[in-house]
Amino acid sequence: MSDLKKIVIDGTEVEVDGAMTLIQACEEAGVEIPRFCYHERLTIAGNCRMCLVEVVGGPPKPAASCAMQVRDLRPGPEGQPPVVKTNSPMVKKAREGVMEFLLINHPLDCPICDQGGECDLQDQAMAYGVDFSRFREPKRATEDLDLGPLVETHMTRCISCTRCVRFTTEVAGIAQMGQTGRGEDAEITSYLGETLDSNMQGNIIDLCPVGALVSKPYAFTARPWELTKTESIDVMDALGSNIRVDTKGREVMRFLPRNHDGVNEEWISDKTRFVWDGLRRQRLDTPYIRENGKLRKASWPEALSAVATAMKGKKVAGLVGDLVPVEAAYALKKMIEGQGGNVECRTDGAKLPAGNRSGYVGTATIEDIDDAKFVMWVGTNPVVEAPVLNARVRKAWTQGCDVDLVGEAVDLTYEYKHKGTDRAALEALLGTPAGDKIKDNPSVIIVGQGALREADGEAVLATVMKMCEESGSKLMILHTAAGRVGAMDVGAVTDGGLDTALNGAEVVYNLGADEIDIAPGAFVVYQGSHGDRGAHRADVILPSAAYTEENGLFVNTEGRPQLAMRASFPPGEAKENWAILRAISAELGATLPFDSMAQLRRSLIMDHPHLGQIDAIAENEWQPLKVKKMGKATFVNAVTDFYLTNPIARASQLMAELSSNAKARHETAVAAE
Repeated sequence: MSDLKKIVIDGTEVEVDGAMTLIQACEEAGVEIPRFCYHERLTIAGNCRMCLVEVVGGPPKPAASCAMQVRDLRPGPEGQPPVVKTNSPMVKKAREGVMEFLLINHPLDCPICDQGGECDLQDQAMAYGVDFSRFREPKRATEDLDLGPLVETHMTRCISCTRCVRFTTEVAGIAQMGQTGRGEDAEITSYLGETLDSNMQGNIIDLCPVGALVSKPYAFTARPWELTKTESIDVMDALGSNIRVDTKGREVMRFLPRNHDGVNEEWISDKTRFVWDGLRRQRLDTPYIRENGKLRKASWPEALSAVATAMKGKKVAGLVGDLVPVEAAYALKKMIEGQGGNVECRTDGAKLPAGNRSGYVGTATIEDIDDAKFVMWVGTNPVVEAPVLNARVRKAWTQGCDVDLVGEAVDLTYEYKHKGTDRAALEALLGTPAGDKIKDNPSVIIVGQGALREADGEAVLATVMKMCEESGSKLMILHTAAGRVGAMDVGAVTDGGLDTALNGAEVVYNLGADEIDIAPGAFVVYQGSHGDRGAHRADVILPSAAYTEENGLFVNTEGRPQLAMRASFPPGEAKENWAILRAISAELGATLPFDSMAQLRRSLIMDHPHLGQIDAIAENEWQPLKVKKMGKATFVNAVTDFYLTNPIARASQLMAELSSNAKARHETAVAAE
C-alpha cells in the first residue's frame, strides 16, 4: 500500500510517496537541487551538504534533502502539509558556504583538467557559489593513486563525495577503494595501493563530479564542445547497452553510457567504454583479391565481378558473424538462398532451436531480475560474458535474492550456492530445482552459450525448459554475440547447423565471422571491417563498415530490437554491409528488391513485424523442447578472455594490455626463493 503524503515545495503542492527523500520529492515538483554525493543508484552518504533545503517549522538550520524522508516532516499547526523552501535566503547562504568550503583545497586546474566543460563543480560554483573566497591558507595536496591503465587519478581535486567508493563496493562488488582519515586528513585511497580488478571500473569516471577520476586513454585528446554526440547501441556483448558515441571529425573519441532502465541502467562494461582505439587499427579500407597465394589490392568493380564469377553455378554457404546488424543478415539470407545455398549464424555450434523464440531468447526480460527472489546461472560466467547483467543480479542479491550456479565455479562478486559443474548436477535439480522458494516467488533461470555449444546442447536446453515449467521460472538465454538473436529472428539458420551448411560448399560467403576456421578447399569471400582471422583465410576481401559507421538494428539477449546509429564514416573505400550485398546480387543477375536502407527495412518488417517495434520486447510463445538424455561432460564457459572476444577488441592495443594484465593477476604468485 502506498503511503502518499502532501507536501508544499516552493509554493507548489505535490503528492508523493512518504518513503521518498526530499531531493526526490523536489524532482517530482520540477525543482532542481544541486548535489555532489547523492546518486539515484547508490546508497545515501549525505556528506557533501550541497543539497540543503529549508524545512519551515523545523529546526532553525537547513536540512540535507538527500537524507531526509518526506514522512519525517511535521505538518503545520492546523495540520497543513509541511512546507519546504529551496530558494530562501537561508538556503542560498548555506549553499554559498558549502561551495566555499568545497573550494578551499580544490586546485585551479580548470584549463588543463579533462573534466572542463562537463564538470559538476564548475556548473554548481557558477550557479550557487560566490565569486570570492575568504580562505587564504595554502591548498592541501595529496598523492595520486594508481588504479590501473583505465582510470587516471588527480586526487588533489577530490571533494570526498565517496561516489567511487560506493559504486565499487555496491555495484561492481570489489572492496579495493575506501576513505581513510578524518577532517582535513580524509582521503580516498585503494587498499594497499591495489589496482582495480573489475570489468565495470570505468563507470567511476562518469560518477566523479570533479576531475579527480578521468579516463586515462582519452586524457588530453578532446574537449566536450568539440565532439559530435550520437546515440547508439553497444555490440561488445549481447546485452545491447545504450551508449553515446562521441566523434571528433571522422575519429571516434570515446563511448559513454546512456540511461536505459530496462537494459543497462546507466552502466557499461570496460570493454564497451574503451574499445574505441580498436576501430582505428587493422582496418580493411580497400577490396583485395588473392592471386598465387598473395592478396593484392583491387577496385570494387573487379572484386564484385570476382565474387559473382566464383559464386555462379556453385554450391554456396553464407556465414553470419557476431557483430552483424539484422539488415545485413537479412540481405545475405535473401541473396544466398536465392542462389540455392544455406545460411548459418550459429557459428560457434550453439544448439539454439530455429524458429522457437522461447528457446533462443527465452521468456524473461532483464527487468525481471530486479524483482526475482531466485536466479540460477547455467554454464556461464556472467562477469566476463555480460558484466552489466551480472551487476544487476548483484543488485537483486543485495535485496535478498538467492543465486545458484551450475557450471565452473567463478567469482561472481556476490555469494551463491554452487550446485555442481556437470550435466548430472543439472539433472539432479529436475523436480526440485530449488525447493519451494521458487514456486511462489518470481525466479529466473539464465543459460549461457557454454551450456549449449556441446553436442548435447539441445538436451541441456530442453532440461532447463522443463525445469522452468516445473518451477514457474522464467527463462533467459544469455548470448555472447550481439548479432545472434537478430540473425535467428530473420531465419539465418540451416537445419542441422553449421556442419550441414558448410557440407560440400564450394564457395563460403563469410559475413564478419571471425571466430571460426573454415576448412581448406572452399573459395572464401570475406566481408568485414577488420583484418582478423576471416580475412586471413579469404580469397576475396570486401571492406565493410564497423558498428559505429552504419545505421543498423540489433536485437539484444532478451529479444529487444534497438537502433545503432551511424556516428562516423567507414575508412577509405569501405562500404555499408547491406549495400555491398545489394551490389553483389546485381552482379549475380538476381538483384535484391531494395535500393535504400528504408526499402530494406520495409521489406524486413513486412517479413518479421516484431522487428519494427523498436525498444519493445515481443511476447514469446512457450514451445518446450522434448527432453532427451544429456551427456556426462562438465560445463565449459563460452568466454575465457573478456577483453579479446571480437575483431574490434583484438585490434585494440588497450584491450591487449588489459588482457595480459588480467592473466598476470590471476596467475598464482610464487614466493621469492
